[in-house]
Amino acid sequence: MTHAVSLTDVRRTFGTVTALDGLTWSAPLGRVTAVLGPNGAGKTTAVECAVGLTRPDSGTVRVLGTDPATAGADHRARVGVMLQSGGLPNGTKPMRLLDHLARLYADPADVPATARRLGIDTFAGTTVRRLSGGQKQRLALAAALLGQPEVLFLDEPAAGLDPHGRLDVWDLISELRSGGVSVVVTTHSFEEADRLADHLVIMSAGRTVAEGPVAAVKQGRSLEDVYFELTRTGRP
Repeated sequence: MTHAVSLTDVRRTFGTVTALDGLTWSAPLGRVTAVLGPNGAGKTTAVECAVGLTRPDSGTVRVLGTDPATAGADHRARVGVMLQSGGLPNGTKPMRLLDHLARLYADPADVPATARRLGIDTFAGTTVRRLSGGQKQRLALAAALLGQPEVLFLDEPAAGLDPHGRLDVWDLISELRSGGVSVVVTTHSFEEADRLADHLVIMSAGRTVAEGPVAAVKQGRSLEDVYFELTRTGRP
């Protein structure tokens, strides 16, 4: 197995809206894959299919060689997920939530260490409803890390973070890759993709318009120029 994640000819519609239109891309094992695309390109739907939150209408999705839609608890424990809407319970406090979630795993990460790494200890006494957007992002990321995943899906992980927070998250993602974790990051940030990614996927209108190692996709040009050219035409 050379790919942590693979989507092949995946189609998904919601009523009259086609979210994924024959989408095909893969994420190499032990690397950071950045998925870029304009709003409505289907990035979040692709991640939801990859983590088993929604089933494609057709096509094949595999994560660590397994169909996530039918996977059992053992597989799900190997996959960490941070979505844009974290669904964090408003009435609890960060450490209580992380302690609770850690009990769901057979071999969880060290909760206090994870909290310190993401600066959660500085607002541990504040209820979730009173946290800032950036603080909620940090908490959602900590929750995704508790199972010590082999594959980690991060949907806009640096959204709402201040510059120091972005650097902290980027450093953490680099550390995870060094530890052998396969990371899939959806992002609107060219800087984030350029800084972190080994592998790039550019989506437009539910399709892949470019994929490959960073240098191969850019071909000596700026990522921004390549992105706008491809997403404006909607063709590879």
